[in-house]
Amino acid sequence: MNIAVFVSGNGTNLQAIIDAISRGEINAKVSLVVCNNEAAYALTRAKKAGIETFVKSHKGFKTRADYDREITKELKKRNIELVVLAGFMRLLSPNFVKKYRNKIINIHPSLLPAFKGTHAIKDAFESGEKTTGVTVHFVDEELDHGPIILQEKVNIEKNDTLETLEEKIHKVEHKLYPKAIKLFVRRQSDNVNED
Repeated sequence: MNIAVFVSGNGTNLQAIIDAISRGEINAKVSLVVCNNEAAYALTRAKKAGIETFVKSHKGFKTRADYDREITKELKKRNIELVVLAGFMRLLSPNFVKKYRNKIINIHPSLLPAFKGTHAIKDAFESGEKTTGVTVHFVDEELDHGPIILQEKVNIEKNDTLETLEEKIHKVEHKLYPKAIKLFVRRQSDNVNED
């Protein structure tokens, strides 16, 4: 199965996926890394792993849909069967979501539906809640919404700082995301074998 991983930043989840594939835990290939930020360290990770990249800022495009159409061309060239959002700081257009319905997954650093948005860890930390966590879900047209694939709780301890909580969340993300991708790949290959 050909996977495209969409990134904007450091790419630690991308690295966790690359590592899980190289250990033989996921029967798939990262065929493309899509990035909207040419300074992202994730691109260095992709290069080291010998993965093709498509780097284009969204700023030169009139609409979100125009930008997504450009990406779609690249995905089609490589027969991408799963889109993995790993810190991609852009909302996808409804047309793109429709085209890849149930083939786009995202990871979010909270137990959705709680703490949606880009500051989920900070929001959870400041809320006074005793638990937060990580969610992997299918992407739909709404922000941080769609059918949940996997979730795992993370306790917020009294002595946690925002930094220690972030560390704990990232540790769970790096375990949970490869696990969710493995489930998706296995389910797809089971469906193919049944046909």
